Amino acid sequence: MRPRTRAADAMLGLLSRDWAGLAIALLPAAVGAWCFTLGTGWRILGGVLWAVALALGLGAFRHLTHVARIRVRYPPPGSMVDVGGYRMHVLAGGDAGPRPTVVWMPGGHAGGYAMYRLHALAREQMRSVLVDRPGSGWSDPGPFPRTTAAEAVELLTALERAGEKGPFVLVGHSFGGLLMANAARRRPDLVAGLVLLDPTPPDAVAFGPALPALRRAPRDQTVLVLRHLFGLHPVAGKKETPASDDPAQVLAMIELRTKANCAAASILRELTPNGIIRDGWHTAVHDGELGSLPLLLVAPRDLTGGGEIFHAFDDPEESARVQHFFLTVRERFLAASSRARRVCTPEGTGHDFPDRVPDFVVRVVGSLLDQCGPPPDRGGSAGERPSSW
Repeated sequence: MRPRTRAADAMLGLLSRDWAGLAIALLPAAVGAWCFTLGTGWRILGGVLWAVALALGLGAFRHLTHVARIRVRYPPPGSMVDVGGYRMHVLAGGDAGPRPTVVWMPGGHAGGYAMYRLHALAREQMRSVLVDRPGSGWSDPGPFPRTTAAEAVELLTALERAGEKGPFVLVGHSFGGLLMANAARRRPDLVAGLVLLDPTPPDAVAFGPALPALRRAPRDQTVLVLRHLFGLHPVAGKKETPASDDPAQVLAMIELRTKANCAAASILRELTPNGIIRDGWHTAVHDGELGSLPLLLVAPRDLTGGGEIFHAFDDPEESARVQHFFLTVRERFLAASSRARRVCTPEGTGHDFPDRVPDFVVRVVGSLLDQCGPPPDRGGSAGERPSSW
């Protein structure tokens, strides 16, 4: 690992602690005090530095107060399990019966609670588990750097130490799909099936057109760290109300802690050309590596919702080439297993379909579970099987 990368990880490790703002505020205060010892000409600069230190300190205190209030308002709804000196949050519900337990992983580097709507539907029919990656949700930050390979191991360790019994059906959306595929490759003995919800293909990063949003993602997350660390919260000062019990709002409040953005800033470096070159061998799942594991690739038929990517290309031929690339590159996941199938999402849905059609997603997952064991008596029809099967 290069010195620059080590320094960045050390900085993110420090900033992931919510008290880091107070420590940073001491620096201009100390320099300001030193300026006052140099004589009259330096006292103006010393006064400015003290003013800066005061502003930073007040912002850091505001952040710590906000974090303390959120901790009381939203305690972990599941179990905190030790995975080697730091804890991960695991929320489980439902009865597995004779079928495998389902584990959900959202996209980005969001906490498992981002898929709570799916979990709430699924636990009525199956054993359903949400896990917060280190740094996300209620989990502790964990060591830096954050990598998909490391988090795949942490995920399986957290499930074992939480008392969940495999084999599991792993379900991951977007970047979470890449994580679940990685976990399945590492421990096929613990995995009964894999459902990838429009997963992030490493080839899109390595060989695709430049995507400014992905390149900026680590920097943007670091900016959010500094904003939150010094009390510049988007909801700071607003009174929490019962309406904020909505899962998306709860997760947004919990992830105002700086550890969430620090972890995201670290792991999203994998989704840059340099990052995928550095980590791709340990991150990607290649053709045939999953053997005969049942695998469902669930994604839209077209590129609904992704039009902004193509508007940047003035040349119609280049735009058409880019569209063809993104339509085909995700299909590479089908080559990872000899028992892979493609399922199309409902017409008009895009990359965010797990939020828009959660019943469809749970139905697809249930159809895979039915292959793994006899379904429990649900007291009636479970709905149509997806037509793409």
